[in-house]
Amino acid sequence: MREAGRVLDRVNDRYSLGLKIETHLIGGAAIDATGEPLPAETLAEAKQSEAVILGAVGGPKWDSLSMDKRPEKGLLKIRAGMDLFANLRPAMLYPELASASTLKEHVVSGLDLLIVRELIGGIYFGEPRGIEGEPGQRVGFNTDRYSESEIERIGRIAFEAAMARDKRLCSVDKANVLEVTVLWREVMERLGTEYPEVELSHMYVDNAAMQLVRQPKQFDVMVTGNLFGDILSDAAAMLTGSIGMLPSASLNRQKQGLYEPCHGSAPDIAGQDIANPLATILSLSMMLLHSLNTPKAAAAIEESVKNVLASGYRTKDIVTGASGEKIVGCKAMGEAVLDALN
Repeated sequence: MREAGRVLDRVNDRYSLGLKIETHLIGGAAIDATGEPLPAETLAEAKQSEAVILGAVGGPKWDSLSMDKRPEKGLLKIRAGMDLFANLRPAMLYPELASASTLKEHVVSGLDLLIVRELIGGIYFGEPRGIEGEPGQRVGFNTDRYSESEIERIGRIAFEAAMARDKRLCSVDKANVLEVTVLWREVMERLGTEYPEVELSHMYVDNAAMQLVRQPKQFDVMVTGNLFGDILSDAAAMLTGSIGMLPSASLNRQKQGLYEPCHGSAPDIAGQDIANPLATILSLSMMLLHSLNTPKAAAAIEESVKNVLASGYRTKDIVTGASGEKIVGCKAMGEAVLDALN
């Protein structure tokens, strides 16, 4: 977040964006300061903003807290509070990092896919939920539910995204066993008639997981529910060599957005200056494009990241072993991006 903040300050000045930037607490830091994972002030200011750039929220320090007080609950609450129903997770493989993927280079080289995940419905938010019963006989339960309107609005985002790309959309469900995804498929089919240029296909989630590691370039845009999208997007992240490279955007109907890297807090490397800041920096680019409507500034950040990678700069998670690589820490990688912006 520190390095992303420096990059944002630079483009703010260079492109005269006039951004006013404020900092507020969420997650573990908020719990330590206020006892709540999402203070009311943070949510109120976020809802008044044009966009939010978010750091990671959790860590083992808070794992013993009750479910409603854990850092992750702050993330779920801010998504729901801002009505951020559409999560966009691109997975693009930079040519210089093709050998960093755990898959064979010819399988992933040229990868460029987008996963559109419904973010504030499904099993993460459905009621009833809980743990009931006597010790030794307790039962835990959650409810996976979607309304037609919820499915339709995420479907439209996905179809529009496909129209702007290669006009191929794969809807992922489990309609052979889950009624909620039978409805999901029916709504996607109905929406497809409004987008005749888009080639719509359907795939069961277990097969989709297999196909992502078997032949990932068969996909252009994938759309799915909250739970499936959570899992598939992390699988797609590793196709690119490191989850430390992937940004994300979460949008509401007004294109107000929350932007964050796909990775978590990685407490095992905290304070060692070895984290990869590029996913957070690229999240800035998505923010500038989708919510702030400043495409030149967004493109400048993307181009700077490309130039840094082409120049051989690598944090530890994206080292490929090729000659000429310069292994640097988090701060030095941020400085390299700043130099490229110059």
